[in-house]
Amino acid sequence: MTRPRCAVSIDLDGIGCYYRIHGLGAHPPELEHVILERALPRAARLFAERDMHVTWFVVGRDADAAAALPDRAQRTANAERLRQLEAAGDELGNHSYSHPYDLARLADDVVEAEIAGGDRVLRAITGHAVHGFRAPGYDVSATMLDVLAKRGYRYDSSVFPAPGYYAAKAVVMGALALLRRPSGAVMTNPRLLAAPSEPYRPAMTAPWRRGQAPLVELPIAVTPWSRIPAIGTSLIVAPERLRKHVVAAMAAREFFNFELHGIDFADAEKDGIPGELVAHQHDLRLPIAEKLSRLGALLDELRETWDLVTLGQVASEVQLAH
Repeated sequence: MTRPRCAVSIDLDGIGCYYRIHGLGAHPPELEHVILERALPRAARLFAERDMHVTWFVVGRDADAAAALPDRAQRTANAERLRQLEAAGDELGNHSYSHPYDLARLADDVVEAEIAGGDRVLRAITGHAVHGFRAPGYDVSATMLDVLAKRGYRYDSSVFPAPGYYAAKAVVMGALALLRRPSGAVMTNPRLLAAPSEPYRPAMTAPWRRGQAPLVELPIAVTPWSRIPAIGTSLIVAPERLRKHVVAAMAAREFFNFELHGIDFADAEKDGIPGELVAHQHDLRLPIAEKLSRLGALLDELRETWDLVTLGQVASEVQLAH
């Protein structure tokens, strides 16, 4: 009997993304590359110790060795780190070029440029075509699907059908607006909250429902029925009892799309992350040793139930089945 599949993916959003989310203004320039320089190697070691291959979603600008910018050497070093991961068997996915949270609402030419920019950077790193995309803020649009299909992408993994998550997000964004510190994040198209929670072919003009798109949608994990988020950032800070409950509930699914973020592997003290961000980003209050211990135990638990694969492998299986 074939075991269910679990794909671990990591969104490599820079620190600036979190400053925007929490309405904190510009981030300290010395932290521009802290996720790829400090957090990514910790994550890579954790996975390598378990002989796991994962999918990394890359913000193209952070690894653009061709960009004429003052920190070009750092971007080149970032590209080399990613190249080594891909050469070792991991998958690199496109997370746009500059991570605009409102990408789904921007003009068609901007959407195309963002996807093309990320694609260009990854092709320069890997030397081959890119197969997967994840939109900033989990908000995918018909325009995005059209651009991805024309570029031959096999899958999108942006849909996050978790109503409770977005309700909490709306409360936080409302509170920040009242404080005159508006969040840089945006609310997702509400129709995506009712999207299928299992892999499906989306409709090209309506990504939230089934259709006949040439690429597949791999939704980010939520539990059956209750649709509680089953993502790394939430599970890291959750009490052990709740964490085990969520993982046990996911055992009813044939596919577990377990998403993490680069910041999950950051350490506020060791990485020099200011208290202004730590106060709002609760996972940064945990020392890295504790986070790695919790994540390691969770990954070991996942290995007992699921076969661990990349998102690209899952997409190929889904395409063959449909």
